[in-house]
Amino acid sequence: MGCQDDKKRQCNCGCGEKPAYLDPTLPIDQRVDDLVSRMTLEEKVSQTLNGAPAIDRLGVPKYDWWNECLHGVGRAGIATVFPQAIGMAATWNEDLILEVATAISDEARAKHHEFVRRGIREIYTGLTMWSPNINIFRDPRWGRGQETYGEDPYLTSRLGVAFVKGLQGDDPKYFKVMATPKHYAVHSGPEADRHHFDAVVDDQDLWETYLPAFEATIKEGNAQSIMGAYNRTNGEPCCGSKTLLQEILRDKWGFDGYVVSDCWAIGDFYKHHRIVDTPVEAVAMAMNNGCDLCCGSLYSFLVDAVKTGLVEEATLDEAVKRLFKARFQLGMFDPPEMVDCAQIPYEVNDCDEHRELALRTARESMVLLKNDGILPLDRDMNKIAVIGPNSDNLEALVGNYDGTPSRFVTPLEGIKRKVSAETVVYHTQGCDIMGDSKQGFAAAVELASWADVAIVVLGITGRIEGEEGAGGDREDITLMGVQEDLLKAVHATGTPVVLVLLSGSAVAINWAEDNVPAILAAWYPGQDGGTAIADVLFGDYNPAGRLPVTFYKSLDQLPPFEDYRMENRTYRYFQGEPLYPFGYGLSYTTFEYKDLRLTPDTIQAGENIQVQVTVENTGQLAGDEVAQFYLTDLESSVRVPIRSLQGFKRIHLAPGEQETVSFTLTPYQMALVDDHGQRVVEPGRFLVAVGGKQPVGTKGSNGEVVMSEFTVEGEKVKAEFVY
Repeated sequence: MGCQDDKKRQCNCGCGEKPAYLDPTLPIDQRVDDLVSRMTLEEKVSQTLNGAPAIDRLGVPKYDWWNECLHGVGRAGIATVFPQAIGMAATWNEDLILEVATAISDEARAKHHEFVRRGIREIYTGLTMWSPNINIFRDPRWGRGQETYGEDPYLTSRLGVAFVKGLQGDDPKYFKVMATPKHYAVHSGPEADRHHFDAVVDDQDLWETYLPAFEATIKEGNAQSIMGAYNRTNGEPCCGSKTLLQEILRDKWGFDGYVVSDCWAIGDFYKHHRIVDTPVEAVAMAMNNGCDLCCGSLYSFLVDAVKTGLVEEATLDEAVKRLFKARFQLGMFDPPEMVDCAQIPYEVNDCDEHRELALRTARESMVLLKNDGILPLDRDMNKIAVIGPNSDNLEALVGNYDGTPSRFVTPLEGIKRKVSAETVVYHTQGCDIMGDSKQGFAAAVELASWADVAIVVLGITGRIEGEEGAGGDREDITLMGVQEDLLKAVHATGTPVVLVLLSGSAVAINWAEDNVPAILAAWYPGQDGGTAIADVLFGDYNPAGRLPVTFYKSLDQLPPFEDYRMENRTYRYFQGEPLYPFGYGLSYTTFEYKDLRLTPDTIQAGENIQVQVTVENTGQLAGDEVAQFYLTDLESSVRVPIRSLQGFKRIHLAPGEQETVSFTLTPYQMALVDDHGQRVVEPGRFLVAVGGKQPVGTKGSNGEVVMSEFTVEGEKVKAEFVY
């Protein structure tokens, strides 16, 4: 790459010298300064576009910054396809997400170097990955909520940090790839309005809900880039917001990486937001406020912006230096033998180990919503009917921003492989996901009538919920089309029914909850999702996934989609009765929580508390349990959440086995956010609840909840994020 292709390791400018930027023994900042100092204005501007052209005279190769790896390397051919991000969130397993991201970055590195060997330097071939999506999934209508880790800032923070660390690696000199948390900030629909929408929030909601995951992935995760959102936040376009990009990101959080715009978002400044009048003013606003890289071509106008004095060339220089620092930190200007991750063989892509990891992740993502004793099923039964539009549908496995699996297993195929050779498996689609045709109902009813059990696989796909222009938002959260009518028709046969729901978001399945014996939420479970579903249905895997979002009964329970206030949204503020609460999920065994200990139970403001609890498997089967730790401020001076998740741990216990689980509660976690956006710990009483679910508002029981109180004394103190 670069001048490393020249045996004399010289640039091609005719100077005959070995430039400092090609000397790997020098500090990176010195090398970057040297390289940028040799560029013309036009060359520097060209490097601020996502499709940065080569600078042949300096030996700088072409590079496209745009790549995706939301749940596997995306849009670049064959790759291991893991469960969609919302499914990974349902695992509630930080260590697993770190492992998944490490596998993804292995494949990204291997693919990148293979592309370079073949002379391919196009979009989706680079090492700068525009993932993860850590926006808060505040409303189930949002089509891109499937890309997130759910509705809770703490869960999103912990999984986001794990994903970023897995992508970037732990090499002391080089990053394996660079992670890009997105979309910064206060972004979650409506998709149709994103190019002109102003997300208005007060300081309390901003700092209590919308910013914590970004702060964690920047400070703790050490993410090297961040992507701005399309929308405005409190009047400022996010990709040109002085508040977000300079005052918070760089000044308050100390971020020293690069900022990239969402694609064509800077054009929205004058076309749709109408904040400025011309393209030149738009690029000046973005560059001056800290957006270094433009996805799209609009930054070509920076030449005019500099020449007319709207942008200082020194400001452009700083942006270009940040971009080239990233490329140097990825080893792009050093001999490949110096970069360990450049040695990752191409054969790691879609390898057996990664396929097994995708299956394990899918298994851990399965959330059992209901079981009246029908599950697990007997694999030796005579006849099984598999019915539904998602029963044999690849789209329902992969979600959006996906790669291409070399092989995949749908629910139908997984069930066929699981049952005995003597079991007959009937199949029919029954209906489409959308539309009002019931033409397939008769066949579905006939097959169900013959069968010992009917497994009905319903839901949605990433083509129906997704980004603007690719599904978009949902107008309703019930089952689409005639799917519920199909379920009712099959149920009316008297054959026992198991509902398997594939979706990237909450679905209001109220009738099913009241009438169907068993319900399994499988999300978009990735390339081997059908195997994982069958493993759970037939008892080869004991489910332990938990909901990362609230399942509401109807949209009547929620504020308007466009309202970004958190009042009555998510489990932290919702006043109604959900269909299934955040953190909910059943098991084939039972767990007991006991011996909750708070050490100490009285502290001075600013001190930590240690929380310990013993968890025992009191059932007959081995299984995982997700211990969830919630905190409530009982005497706050301002509005606070009803309760907030402040810790979780997924553990595996054999029957009769017990384990002590420990959490450290920090001042940052005890703090409330006041009306001015300040995070402070106030004196008063606090309630701790630990169990396999939220302390109230759950259906069924998959573990007891234990509770205790502690007291904070002294004067209130400010609390900063610590890690």
